[in-house]
Amino acid sequence: MDPRAAPADSAEAGAPRPSHRLPRLRRGAGFIAALLCVAALLVVATGEWAAQNERDAQWDNLRRSGEVQALALRGVATRYNYLPFTTAQHPLVRQLLHHPASQEVRDAANAYLQAVNEHAGSDMLYVMDPQGLTLASSNWDTPNSFVHQNYRNRPYFHDALGGDTGRFYGVGKTTGEPGLFVSAPVHDNGRVIGVVAVKVRMEPIANPWEQLRDPVFVTDARGIVFLGSEPSWLYRTSRPVPAADVQQLQHNEQYGTGWTPRPVPWMMRQQGNQPGAELHLEGNGKRYLAFEEALPDLGWTLTVTADSRVVTVARQQAWALATLASGLLVLGALYWQLRERRLAENHQARIGLEQRVQERTHALQQAQAFRQSMEDSLLVGMRARDLEGRIVYVNAAMCDMVGYRADELIGQLPPYPYWHPDELDRHWNDSDTVLAGKASPQGRENRLRHRDGSDVYTMFYTTRLIDGHGQHIGWMSSVVNITAQKRAEEQQQQREAQLQRVQRVITVGEMASTLAHELNQPLAALVNYAAAAKSLAAQDKPELLNETLAALSAQALRAADIVGRIRHWVRQHPAAREPCDLNAAVDQSLALLLRAEARRHSVAVRLDLAREPVRVSADRVLLEQVVLNLGLNALQAMQSQAAPAHGTELLLRTAAEDGHASLQVLDRGPGLAPEIAERLFEPFFTTREGGLGLGLNICRSIVESMGGELLARNREGGGAIFEIRLPLHQTSTSAATLP
Repeated sequence: MDPRAAPADSAEAGAPRPSHRLPRLRRGAGFIAALLCVAALLVVATGEWAAQNERDAQWDNLRRSGEVQALALRGVATRYNYLPFTTAQHPLVRQLLHHPASQEVRDAANAYLQAVNEHAGSDMLYVMDPQGLTLASSNWDTPNSFVHQNYRNRPYFHDALGGDTGRFYGVGKTTGEPGLFVSAPVHDNGRVIGVVAVKVRMEPIANPWEQLRDPVFVTDARGIVFLGSEPSWLYRTSRPVPAADVQQLQHNEQYGTGWTPRPVPWMMRQQGNQPGAELHLEGNGKRYLAFEEALPDLGWTLTVTADSRVVTVARQQAWALATLASGLLVLGALYWQLRERRLAENHQARIGLEQRVQERTHALQQAQAFRQSMEDSLLVGMRARDLEGRIVYVNAAMCDMVGYRADELIGQLPPYPYWHPDELDRHWNDSDTVLAGKASPQGRENRLRHRDGSDVYTMFYTTRLIDGHGQHIGWMSSVVNITAQKRAEEQQQQREAQLQRVQRVITVGEMASTLAHELNQPLAALVNYAAAAKSLAAQDKPELLNETLAALSAQALRAADIVGRIRHWVRQHPAAREPCDLNAAVDQSLALLLRAEARRHSVAVRLDLAREPVRVSADRVLLEQVVLNLGLNALQAMQSQAAPAHGTELLLRTAAEDGHASLQVLDRGPGLAPEIAERLFEPFFTTREGGLGLGLNICRSIVESMGGELLARNREGGGAIFEIRLPLHQTSTSAATLP
């Protein structure tokens, strides 16, 4: 057999190969030793590289976290900056500072501050005189009331007294609870006559920090920790505080009456060219990477930390991986004979990987097709825009809604072709608002123009569009077609208006028919008796003349009685009185129709009701109808003109003074012209198209039947005031003491 045929046999072919490789392995022993040295250096270098890379990642995370936390902290700290300045402009505050001894003024100021504080959502709002004495406060009726407390040792008081805005964080002298105090001066004729301050609690921003794994804290300009996730660090110093500053802090009682400087239980070390420092915690020996975010506008420094153990763990993991890689390299050199086999295995692995990639690609295509089918089946329109307002995506429902194809809309910048030409200013304003990140979560109603020229009413709900890396890349809007609902509402409103018009016509017709029928006979009798009396007088028959005149008087009284009964019917029996509360009448009127009508007209309703019940003797149902009628008139008046400078607002106010109760309905409509005010309560006088002119006349008749009066006048700043004045209800005890 030819020896050259031996390689055809696998066993014989594999036998001589090791004999050729062993010499090469022996010759490569020095190379392997050098390779081991290089592998050791690679392990060390890889560990340091991984540690530095993890450290850079941690610094980057800390920087972003610091920016986010600083933004939130600044938002809470500056949220109520406007409140002291705005409150200081109120005339009631100046009146309180001019007349601090007036209990009536104090009570009014306390009520005003309490209402403003509750509406704004701040913690406390109070007014101090130039000596630092609190004259009025939003918590005047609580055990920890600020009233009669003196805060002249607080820096924010001196800042405001000097004419500047003050800001001060410290522990409350009265409540013992910390907070941020913001103050503003009260000016009068160029001089400061008092100070208004608001207290804001910082717990909403600090409480979530306690759930974090690593400490977060804030220091003031002196390095004192006053806010953070570790309660034991609060009010402790991160650096030495000069004796003069210590005395000043103790005098101001910024961090409590018994505060003394104590160092924090950690030490901060700078890290060379690193963007932050390393924080060493005493006791357990923990170390943290600390990044400081300066807040120069507040005079604070925010520090966020991250456990430095992750850097050590990254170094150790890199060492382990580098050691494993070096070991694999050495093993690869020792097991060189397996190279062919491993290459074949790798080839098979690549084939399997390609098959898996193809399967995954097919699955992704199926998922994309499913998603596209799902989007095309939606009845809600979807529209995506980039940060510049360019349309990058629309679904089929959106295209059907406006009548344009997707390729006609994608790439378009404002103005879009479906914007309604009559509302371009509103569309531009809405687009600018959304692109500025101020879109309302409640959505926005818009009228669009379909390609065929028809109007489409829609509701737009817009939110941020985030990519797979968490980056904000645009805005996604869902669009709901409410055209059918809008048309149904308009038809319902038209039917209700027609029904009300028919009811008014029927009412007037009934009144006219009743008057004509009832007065026909007595008027005819009056004519006959008058003719008879004239004849009898000519015949000189005094007895018959007297009888005729008596009968004529009786018919006249009968006609007057008929008119009285008709008036009684129109008033719906107002004589049936009972004790009732004006505040309850306002609430019932709001519940019946007034609040719904105000919402439909986009008018805000504000109440300024007396704190105690205002009781009068009246027909409760008719009183509620009068309030409802006056409120509806006010809403219609505000719809008859463009948006006023002071905004559209319906104000209902009740009060009791000097034995009389008052209920005022204030609007921001066009007001009362002199020629209208003179005839306002005349029957059948109206300035509204389709009106009968009986509403105010009947309202005044009802109020007068209850012993009161209905007044009307112009409101300062624009609008009108309609006021119902009724005698206060007298209890049995007070009635018994009357002469």
